[in-house]
Amino acid sequence: MKDMLKNFTILYVEDEDMVRKSAVEYLSRVCKRVLQAKDGKEAITIWRENKPDIIITDISMPKLNGIDMASYIRSQDKDVQIIIATAHSDTEYLLKAVELQLVKYIIKPITKDKLVGALEKSMELISDKSKFNLFLSKECKYNAYEKVIYKEDKEIKLTKNETLFLDLLAHHNTRVVRYEEIEHAIWAYEGMSQDAIRSLVRGIRKKVPNGAIENISGLGYKLKIWK
Repeated sequence: MKDMLKNFTILYVEDEDMVRKSAVEYLSRVCKRVLQAKDGKEAITIWRENKPDIIITDISMPKLNGIDMASYIRSQDKDVQIIIATAHSDTEYLLKAVELQLVKYIIKPITKDKLVGALEKSMELISDKSKFNLFLSKECKYNAYEKVIYKEDKEIKLTKNETLFLDLLAHHNTRVVRYEEIEHAIWAYEGMSQDAIRSLVRGIRKKVPNGAIENISGLGYKLKIWK
């Protein structure tokens, strides 16, 4: 799921410059677009102009705190996913977070694992599933949430192993998926033969655009995303 973050825009709100810089630096490597704000008022302006998919915000900030900011945005936008980060586990804030339908309450210090866990939860809750579309050509797309290929808006039937294979490539579309990973995902017990993988790839290539599945000799396969 982590690699699917490339389809999402995130707004990170934090008044401490070093903390914000570190988080934004990491998020910029894994997300489509990262916006940043140093307080709640600035965040509302950026949210209004850019409509991000996910907001991660600190609670204690000048001008407007994270809870009040989240409360205002939630009153206007029911779809944006909001994650609260704080140094304190305060029951009052926890209850308010539940009331505002916030995704998660992260206790500082913020680590990559905590961020990714919260972001993955956010993606599961996003109602617009078209955000999970990976285009293989102008007319063909794979929806990594539904695990379905659409060609000219018609669903293309996949076998169980074709679905496992394509889903693996889709979720790691920024890199080559190695033979060992494919074997573990599809043939964990019986082992993967050369004939089995070739047959599987041959079958799925008939259902996707030419060049969509690239073989990297000696390493594995990569999904080529249409730009």
